[in-house]
Amino acid sequence: MHSLSQALQRAALVKPDGIATWFNGRETTWNQTLEAVQRKAAVLQARGIRPNDRVALLGGNSDEFYQSLLAIIWAGGIAMPLNMRFAVPEIAYCLTDSGSRILLVDEEFLDMVPGISGSAPALESVISLGKGRPESGVDSFAQLASQSEPAAAAERGGDDIATLYYTGGTTGRSKGVILSHHDFVVNSLQWALAIGVSSTERNLVIAPMFHLVGGLNSLAAAIFTYTLVIVRKFDPGELVKTMQQQGVTKASLVPVMLDMIVDWLQTHSTPLPALRCIDYGGAPMSEKGLRKALAALPGTGFYQVYGQTEGGPNICVLDARYHVLEGPLAGRLRSAGQPINGVTVAILDEQGHELPQGQTGEICVRGLTVSRGYWNLPEETAAAHKFGWLHTGDAGYFDQDGFLYIVDRIKDMIITGGLNVYSAEVENAINRHPAVLQCAVIGIPSERWGEQIHAIIRLAEGATVTEDELANLCRAELAGYKLPRSYEFREEPFPVTPLGKVLKRELRKPYWSRS
Repeated sequence: MHSLSQALQRAALVKPDGIATWFNGRETTWNQTLEAVQRKAAVLQARGIRPNDRVALLGGNSDEFYQSLLAIIWAGGIAMPLNMRFAVPEIAYCLTDSGSRILLVDEEFLDMVPGISGSAPALESVISLGKGRPESGVDSFAQLASQSEPAAAAERGGDDIATLYYTGGTTGRSKGVILSHHDFVVNSLQWALAIGVSSTERNLVIAPMFHLVGGLNSLAAAIFTYTLVIVRKFDPGELVKTMQQQGVTKASLVPVMLDMIVDWLQTHSTPLPALRCIDYGGAPMSEKGLRKALAALPGTGFYQVYGQTEGGPNICVLDARYHVLEGPLAGRLRSAGQPINGVTVAILDEQGHELPQGQTGEICVRGLTVSRGYWNLPEETAAAHKFGWLHTGDAGYFDQDGFLYIVDRIKDMIITGGLNVYSAEVENAINRHPAVLQCAVIGIPSERWGEQIHAIIRLAEGATVTEDELANLCRAELAGYKLPRSYEFREEPFPVTPLGKVLKRELRKPYWSRS
């Protein structure tokens, strides 16, 4: 019964003086990390945490966040990282739904605590990851830990629950996804095998650690004993400077971050000779953006990782060999890759029948690390695992060589005149125009067709394009029923999740609320 705590013990045994984390110039060895985790776990146990109790964690990326995450697990609790962009009612909902008894919170979020505490009846204790506010009953975790004796690891591992990740949700109320020790250990090994990870990495973590793009990279560090270079706030120039100074060998990024780094690199001559690998995921990335990235970082191998929290999280990887623009392996940039070892992916129709290669249906998954379900939501869990498969909610197809192509979110599909139109297909056509910075295609009410296709567009700075030009571009690539019937040009950014996914329900809301 292997556990994340055993992985940490091993890291401190085999690489005691190796650097576990770098954060804001502060380096911490694996031995020091183990001791900090043991002492912080003792604090939690003194506050009454017992096996399977939930402990929430609200904060930005830091070495303190990382140690606190491991301390919750070491103490036998279930760690529940919270989206730091959630509003007070959303945080209170997650705390109440999970029955969390303790909240560990960054200093910058302490002003939210009174509102959270008043709406989360199960919450007994709030502890600060910073200096705290003792006058308000909020103690410092580090201070309490310095006065505590190291605690022994709880006897938990294997199928015991390690974490609850409440999905940020692009379609509605958040749900707590259950992931076990086994899920993290096995999926980390699958991920490392697919993209090639070693103990010598200096792995940049800038994607939020409350999400599994940053979270898995962080927890996997104890398994592989590599160094985490942790950065809290995203600034392309400062980030590139840190990567250069710290000799970052690998970076895990979400597409919006990669786009901004590439834009910065195009106007500055800052070499990153140590950077051998970038894996990216968490949101779709355009082919245009990938081409720019390949040109800006010619010596770096790119790996696309497709997954979702419920999948454990990683499902498919597009290998660096296919991130090329010419030659026999070219032509795969739009693909999400192939299933990783230990994962089976099928394309199913609405009746649960498997579709042949080339036909579009829902992407469904079975595998060693698929989540057992949602916390306290048996009906939603059963629906997500209908026909014995995890239903991702993504529409896609396999080509003849077993490469997966994601067409759209099922819920973003537009039904116009009884015909299905995947918005991503229309967006891909519009995004080919060099003037287009960003495009989102949605369905809006139509008396005649039920829904009509509406394109919302942001232009690159100083660029211009007419509706007729875009219509001609779409007409050359798409069937007539897939063509936008209306266009809208905006200057303000689209509403997005922390990982850059466009919140189409927010874009649709003004049109459907008045229909």
